[in-house]
Formats: sequence, structure tokens, C-alpha cells
Amino acid sequence: MTDQTIDYFLRLGLLNTEDSSLLLWAHGANSRERLTAALTGPCHMIEADVLMRGSEPKEPIMAHPPMTDSDIRLQEWLEEVRTADRNKGIKLDFKSVPVWLNADILPGPGGKAAPLDARAFLEAAGCGASPVVLSLGWTSGWSAETDNPGYSWDMVREMEELCRVQVHPITFPVRAALLSRSFPQIQWLLQQSDRYTLTVWTGPEDVFTVQDLLAYRRHFEKSLIYYDLPDSQRLQLCLA
Repeated sequence: MTDQTIDYFLRLGLLNTEDSSLLLWAHGANSRERLTAALTGPCHMIEADVLMRGSEPKEPIMAHPPMTDSDIRLQEWLEEVRTADRNKGIKLDFKSVPVWLNADILPGPGGKAAPLDARAFLEAAGCGASPVVLSLGWTSGWSAETDNPGYSWDMVREMEELCRVQVHPITFPVRAALLSRSFPQIQWLLQQSDRYTLTVWTGPEDVFTVQDLLAYRRHFEKSLIYYDLPDSQRLQLCLA
């Protein structure tokens, strides 16, 4: 339990003292009925389990082994929690699906939003089970009207200093439109550990070409770079 969790309920007036033992839990909310009961009940935290459905369609559902099916999917479960507006916390226990924990923990090129507190996030996220992948990035921005800088040496060195002591696999989400100016820096970063990968993503208004990414596609092992891009651009890279 992190201090941020207690602070959340204190701010809402749902706790009146910094005593974690006062938090009420609802466990095994793996069906629509049990989720509804938890959302309308007195609990502060709702715990549930996520696994892949045992039959088609293969998709994340809310169930605990040995169950292999459920009347509610993970996406539906999260939407129910969001729209209920009941100020509940959630704890999800992932049984059979990959889990990435993502946060922008450092300021990056053109970034205007404040990054999360890096050490607090790493302390909280790093205590999870070994299959967890930490997705650690920089705040960033892109504008058609400016000369957009890439990821600097200071940025990648600061990130590596934070990540070298971690034990989990780490993927670095990097903005596609900034990569053509960042190859030496990103190359150096990936060379620092065999636990490191990249996840290339794009903003809806960003402009870049597949050519900007070919150096990455051709230089690094194909298993080291994920492409969270529109299908048309991703498929062009797959064929390159």
C-alpha cells in the first residue's frame, strides 16, 4: 500500500486517519453481480483477477483459476468502475496476460506535462511479480510549427541511471516523430542492458515517415522494438 492510496481516501474524507488497517476490501469481484455489490458497498478497494478466456474469443476476462470463463470482460469491468464514480480503488491480479505498467517519469523533448515522481513510481511498480514490464518514458511534445528536438544525451543518461538498478524488463516508449534525430542516443540506451526494449508510438497530429524509423528497424533485433502505430505504418515497417 502506497502513501498515495491513503492520501486519496483522506482527501475524499473516506478515511480520517493515516491507518491502512481501516481500508475495507472487496475480494474476487470477478462477475457483474459481485462487481456491482462491491461498487455499491462500503469497501474502499476492489480486488479482482484477470486471465485469458479458455475458449474463443480469446480475450482478457475477470476470473480466477480454475475458472476459464466469465460474464464480464476486463474492458467492461474497467468501464463499470469508471462510470460508477464511487471513488473506489482497484487491485487487479493478472493470472495469464502480459502486464505493462506505463508512466512518463522524466521530462523529455517538448514535454509540457509534469512527469510522475520517478522514484515513487519505480518503488511502487517494481515490487510486482516478475512478468511485469515497466514502460518508462519521457514527457514529450511535437508541433508542425517548430523545430522539434530529439531525445538528448542528458535525457537518456538520466533514464538509464534510474533503470540500471531495476530487475524487471523495461521498455522505453519513444515518440516516432522525434526518432530521426535521436538514433545515437537511443542506440546507446538499448546497449546498456539486455532487459531494455523500445515501444515506438505516435501522437494523433504527429507527422513522420516510415523512412524515419528504418534505421531502427534495420539496426536492432526485431524483437527489441514494439510499434504502437497505425496499422498502415506498422505494416510498412514489417515489410521493410
